[in-house]
Amino acid sequence: MESHLRRLPHPIMFVGTGSDVGKSIIATAICRILKKDGYNPAPFKAQNMALNSYVTPDGLEIGRAQAVQAEAASIPCSSDMNPILLKPNSDHTSQVVLNGKPIGNRSAYDYFRDDTKGRKELRDAACAAFDRLSAQFNPIVMEGAGSISELNLAATDIVNMNMAQYANACTFLIADIDRGGVFASVYGSIMLLSPEQRKLIKGILINKFRGDLRLFDEGRKILEQITGVPVIGVVPVFKDIHIEEEDSVALAQKAVTADIGKVNIAVIRHPQLSNYTDLNRLEMDERVHVFYTYNSDELSKADIIILPGTKSTLSDLRDLHNAGLARTILQCHRDGKTVLGICGGYQMMGVEVTDPDHVEGELERVSGLGLLPVTTEMIGEKITRQSKFVFIPTQQPCEGYEIHMGRTTPVENAQTTPLNRTDQCTEGYMTDNRTMGTYMHGILDNGAFIDYLLAPYLSSNKTTETESYNQYKERQYDLLAEHIRKYVDIEKLYQLIQA
Repeated sequence: MESHLRRLPHPIMFVGTGSDVGKSIIATAICRILKKDGYNPAPFKAQNMALNSYVTPDGLEIGRAQAVQAEAASIPCSSDMNPILLKPNSDHTSQVVLNGKPIGNRSAYDYFRDDTKGRKELRDAACAAFDRLSAQFNPIVMEGAGSISELNLAATDIVNMNMAQYANACTFLIADIDRGGVFASVYGSIMLLSPEQRKLIKGILINKFRGDLRLFDEGRKILEQITGVPVIGVVPVFKDIHIEEEDSVALAQKAVTADIGKVNIAVIRHPQLSNYTDLNRLEMDERVHVFYTYNSDELSKADIIILPGTKSTLSDLRDLHNAGLARTILQCHRDGKTVLGICGGYQMMGVEVTDPDHVEGELERVSGLGLLPVTTEMIGEKITRQSKFVFIPTQQPCEGYEIHMGRTTPVENAQTTPLNRTDQCTEGYMTDNRTMGTYMHGILDNGAFIDYLLAPYLSSNKTTETESYNQYKERQYDLLAEHIRKYVDIEKLYQLIQA
């Protein structure tokens, strides 16, 4: 690290009274603020559970939130920022990704069981990743997961207060006032900690406030009195700043029905939907209305249907057939509507998906939608890489990334019509401008592809804005930093860390 950069004596950690209280967003803002204030920060979350993931420059997989936080800090992301990633593939099991590579599926019971050799190895791996990261950056901006007061999981905790103790982190507790019960959740969360862990809590941050902030002046005093911990900020809820989120709770806030007057784009809401951040850029396009549905009636109102990624391609494809959605998709396609598949959705558009080695689960074969003349076989090796590619129909350069565990090939005698071209090979498949599939996550971040997708439905030749998606995201990070700096006492935060 360059010697002229400022340093802090302790890492900063944000923990929560529960899930979706805003830990990831606050950590993102602080990464940006620290960078602007002359520090060299890096994000860290020991263990993340998310179906939205990202690929590092060296081809390793991490949670999307840490990739976003690294972007806010203006540094490349690395697997050390999220050494353990759990990707649920059912209600009871998850794929475990360690240091960026999958190591197998584990049941929730086995994973969280106490006093197992595997658990110690995971904790050691998380600590080693933190040590490597802290040798390069200062300060480390750490993030917890869920609630810090889950007493039944305290002994096996990797990501919350045990990690805070290991790092000797200056820890701040975030509470969501919008859901109610803020006094009980803050006081209870702190009081249920051990005395040693309680000492690490240096400040309280109240998030998602609505209304006149002066109405909470008395509340701030009460919290400080009953906990003995200063409230360093009360942050109003915001809707005009757009930061990519990975939590499934964010998905619940998406539109679920078609609209009038715009190009309607329906996204199939698979039970194991993953990487729905692929749609973020598209959702901001004023020409379209994006909605998420698993309803045939709503689906039939769409102009464009997107089959997104999924953690369980075969089971979600089977469910499409059983729910009657497969028939609806095929009818929409016969009616001239566009169908685009991304990753698992691309696999579903083929003739069949097979899993002879049970990579995903018990299902060995499921018939596809038959919209593309390709077949997919699940393989144990996971492909993870960032890619620069040429979108063949327009010859425009684009960027994206791949995360998949299947090999997709054309059926015998099928005409090969790839969608994209990289330096090494071609990728994806199309039969025409209304039937396309690709493994490229992030393809919808590219204006050239969006314009091509929408062209059949627009009377004018208006294209996407000149501002690139990267420029847009940089502007959003700055807006977020300004918002948090306005309502959080950053100087007090620095003083607490220095103390």
